[in-house]
Amino acid sequence: MTAATADATGRSSVSESERPIRRPQLVAPAGSLAALRMALQHGADAVYLGLRDATNARNFGGLNFSEDDIRKGVAEAHARGAEVLFAINTFAQMGQVERWHHAVDAAAGLGADAVIMADAGLIAYAARRHPSLRIHLSVQGSATHADAIELMRQQFGIRRVVLPRVLSVPQIARLARQTDVELEVFGFGSLCVMAEGRCLLSSYATGDSPNNKGVCSPAHAVRWDERDGTMDARLSGILIDSYAPGEPAGYPTLCKGRFTVEGERGYVLEEPTSLNAVSLLPSLIDMGIAAIKIEGRQRSPRYVADVVGVLRAAIDDACRDPRRFVPRQEWQATLGRHAEGDQVTQGAYDRPWR
Repeated sequence: MTAATADATGRSSVSESERPIRRPQLVAPAGSLAALRMALQHGADAVYLGLRDATNARNFGGLNFSEDDIRKGVAEAHARGAEVLFAINTFAQMGQVERWHHAVDAAAGLGADAVIMADAGLIAYAARRHPSLRIHLSVQGSATHADAIELMRQQFGIRRVVLPRVLSVPQIARLARQTDVELEVFGFGSLCVMAEGRCLLSSYATGDSPNNKGVCSPAHAVRWDERDGTMDARLSGILIDSYAPGEPAGYPTLCKGRFTVEGERGYVLEEPTSLNAVSLLPSLIDMGIAAIKIEGRQRSPRYVADVVGVLRAAIDDACRDPRRFVPRQEWQATLGRHAEGDQVTQGAYDRPWR
């Protein structure tokens, strides 16, 4: 039984150290039915997915779902007690709004548990047309402070916000104290330090919006040129990196390219690396974070299985005994194999600068 004391008003209160631990939902990516099934088999509490069209920021060939696939996925998830979150996370294009409205209607009709959206006009449509459909504000909405979150709650009744990967743990903790809206944070995956979906570097170089293309470097803008054994990576003709013979080559993005500045060549903006927040789980759980999200709908079912399995075990361990929680070496080794550039970071969560 939890010990309780009476405060000055005579009401019973629970001491800070004896508060019941709220286990955050583990939210996994599903770029296909195979990935969805892997996520469910390895312990995901929810999966997020999207249609094979422009309403979905990860609209890549060979990925995503038809409406029939989503119907099957919803049935399988619900049979396991898991939720399906429907990503409609691009901004509607002029003259084509009906396509985005159809996606919202499909989410409601197919039994999705929530929609993930960034476009305020679409969110207004969902709130008006389907008042019982839960709305999550996408990371593409770039809500990083309490006023922005509260505005979306007041206007549209959003229930959860996916926080951009630019906030430190103390900043997230402050947000958690300032809002009743559920907070979802990324626990593992590719790292973006820009305003997500609105990178001006990428837009300038390629002429495309990362939000609408779902990628910083759309395939049409990428070119590989080999010269004397050296491989040059270019984005719309801009030299992003050069790789020596036998050197592993990463997918070229401007922010993770190597450039020569004042005679020295190196990573000027950021290095290829993946976010790994496993060691921060006790802090995130203590502040009441509602969900831990894994990035990677474009990744393989094997990636989904491995990363979900690690995060499931880590979250469960952290909830059982947060004070003694220590990430296991085998967890970190597994996550490291799936990391960009074979290295991981805590990103902005644990930054030494202010």
